[in-house]
Amino acid sequence: MSGRYELIHGVPVAAEIQRDWPQIENFQARPDDILISTYPKSGTTWMQEIVDQIMNNADEVICRRGPLFVRVPFIELMGVMKPSMEEVNARPSPRAIKTHLPIQLVPSSFWEHNCKVIYVARNARDTITSYFHFDHMAVIHPDPGTFEEYIERFMVGNVAWGSWYDHVKGYWDEKSKPILYVFYEDLKKDLLGEVRKVAKFLEKDLAEDVLKKIAHSSSFEQMKNNPMANNADFPAYVLDPTLGRFMRKGTVGDWKTHFTPEQSKRFEENYHEQMSGSTLKFPTLN
Repeated sequence: MSGRYELIHGVPVAAEIQRDWPQIENFQARPDDILISTYPKSGTTWMQEIVDQIMNNADEVICRRGPLFVRVPFIELMGVMKPSMEEVNARPSPRAIKTHLPIQLVPSSFWEHNCKVIYVARNARDTITSYFHFDHMAVIHPDPGTFEEYIERFMVGNVAWGSWYDHVKGYWDEKSKPILYVFYEDLKKDLLGEVRKVAKFLEKDLAEDVLKKIAHSSSFEQMKNNPMANNADFPAYVLDPTLGRFMRKGTVGDWKTHFTPEQSKRFEENYHEQMSGSTLKFPTLN
């Protein structure tokens, strides 16, 4: 049985999230909270591991204290899985928290406390490709249908967490807020350089050997084989592990093996239409 979407201020989300919206909306952030925000399948898990490593000085024991979804909890699913809202509220500061919410739905307490936000964006066609595979596993989401159908749904924002275009532009346009905007493609190209940038943003002065250790342990290959980082233990009532691996390829350009020339042309036209007027440019083809 597949899940279903409900709307929150016009944005489709899993019905379970809509049900818990009052407690999500009223989440009480603290001034030293770190919010990791992304559109789904854009490097969220990657950045969660990087931030947890940075905040804990790459201590291997501490950074294996629990699965990543426990170490850096997912605000939208605190009513669905562990850790619960109560458990997160009881945690000592500083806390790192993950969200996929578009900027207009982020709980206002994060902005009131001027919390640091790290946003990761990935080029649209790779995001679609990864999200399509993920949605075959996502029990709380509707069946993704064919890839052709999925592209059409993605272009109009009829997928969980809504329009990719609105999401990436929404955070990009909020220059006045303490947001570090990171590109997935830059993480792939120069992971150490991006780790250094994140550490500086978080005001963590780490030695070069520690930064290199973080870059090594947060590489796709290392994370994929780390049971505390690869989300293999994600609750089966949320993600069905028999239908795929959470960490699949982690590459740039995989969309080329999925899009037909016709689909690519149609998407390109839609992309330019949706992104016209925006200063947001991605490091690779979109």
